[in-house]
Amino acid sequence: MHFKEAKGILSSQNGMNIYRGCTHGCIYCDSRSKCYNMEHDFEDIEVKSNAPELLEAILKRKRKKCMIGTGSMCDPYMHIETKLNHTRKCLEIIDKYSFGATIITKSNRIIRDLDILKSINEKSKCVVQMTLTTYDENLCKFIEPDVSTTKDRFETLKIMRDNGIPTVVWLDPILPFINDTEENLRGVLDYCIRAKVYGIICFGMGLTLRDGNREYFYNKLDEYFPGLKQKYEKKYGFNYEIMSDDNEKLMSVFYSECNKHGIICDNDAIFKYLHTFQEKKQTEQLSLF
Repeated sequence: MHFKEAKGILSSQNGMNIYRGCTHGCIYCDSRSKCYNMEHDFEDIEVKSNAPELLEAILKRKRKKCMIGTGSMCDPYMHIETKLNHTRKCLEIIDKYSFGATIITKSNRIIRDLDILKSINEKSKCVVQMTLTTYDENLCKFIEPDVSTTKDRFETLKIMRDNGIPTVVWLDPILPFINDTEENLRGVLDYCIRAKVYGIICFGMGLTLRDGNREYFYNKLDEYFPGLKQKYEKKYGFNYEIMSDDNEKLMSVFYSECNKHGIICDNDAIFKYLHTFQEKKQTEQLSLF
């Protein structure tokens, strides 16, 4: 871990990364890709030491309220967050200035900040997004070794549900020859149905590989699934998109189950929802008194 003073914190789409790098160890992580120009080891987390101050300086003068997002590149609830509390500080600032928030994580550490999430959601909108890829708990320990288990993430989704906080699941990635089975898909979908998620984002039954994350992924295939690397190389070469042979069949199951249970599965519609700021009408709340 090392600290760095950042020059800015919000992107043009109002997204922020409080940390750079990650210690969750997911074998497929796209954030390892060389195109992101990370100048340090991926596990040597770069902490934007002035992130809360930068965020407050922007939000206090921002005229139009909006949704502030975090977690698209690096998980805001990785291990060091328990000591540094940078994510919590930023959420407190978002809450202070009555902006909305959307967070992507694979960690049940987010439960620690349930009080702030509820406060944000009462004033505007707070959406918790969680990635679910693998129903099998033993397999999860290999492909996502240092994150909360899939079952723990499911329990977290239920806690959000019970506290009125909307949730979205990323069903991504699906690894050919590893978890691209109907059994796995139906298990994950059952969790989503029971947790009453708002929507599920899915780009197909596959994953993306490019320079940086491809090498790491293939090394882990050699470690955990001997012989599978050679199968990938022969079938996919250096393709960016790696799709399962069962993509069409599995996507049919996906759309059928989502439609049956009223879960939004149109990616564009979900992204629009995530980016739409919703201010709760104070007059309606006051009328109760």
